[in-house]
Amino acid sequence: MNDTEAVEDHRDENRFVLAADGAEAELQYRTRADRLILIHTEVPAALGGRGIGGRLVEAAVERARREGLTIVPWCPYARKWLGDHRDLPDTVTIDWKTLPPGS
Repeated sequence: MNDTEAVEDHRDENRFVLAADGAEAELQYRTRADRLILIHTEVPAALGGRGIGGRLVEAAVERARREGLTIVPWCPYARKWLGDHRDLPDTVTIDWKTLPPGS
């Protein structure tokens, strides 16, 4: 894998996807009104340790920035990543208080 592999936004499937080395990583999401709800990040072991999960979250931040959406990080990985990279999310609004149903 190299940095030229782009994250794709498969809007019809509600997921950001990065395919590399015969495997596929994804960040599932929902959109509700002006919110981009990050549901679940999945990076197969074959792609682990390469920062791909972070690249998926960065793609979500970029979409939120472009479209004026508020990010709602229900996904534990996305929530931690955004918290660890506070400089990047400063350009978008993040709703830290809304948790997934049943939390």
